[in-house]
Amino acid sequence: MRPESADQAFLWDMLDAARAVRSFIEGKRFSDYEQNRMLRGAVERHVEIIGEAAGKVSKVFRERHPGIPWHPIISQRHVLAHEYGEIEHALLWKVATERIPELIACLEPLVSTEES
Repeated sequence: MRPESADQAFLWDMLDAARAVRSFIEGKRFSDYEQNRMLRGAVERHVEIIGEAAGKVSKVFRERHPGIPWHPIISQRHVLAHEYGEIEHALLWKVATERIPELIACLEPLVSTEES
């Protein structure tokens, strides 16, 4: 069940989307990603969701958790939403394969702490 507080709801959205990205790319290589438009679209959309939710997390919460790279996450969302013709697939693959697992590790304790 989704948490009640606004920040917790946004964190839950971020975690859910990050886990989805992780599942989409599981067992895939960059060449698979490059050649599969549906996979690219799914990853792009969920990274966009992560950035949108991150932008809605309160400033107070973000300041209390500086280990999460809030600004780059939100900036990535802006690129995907507004500069979609400029997407560098190699960079987005790096986000999906390196940054998403790190983000999941940061978010899981925050979401589960508040849910319990």
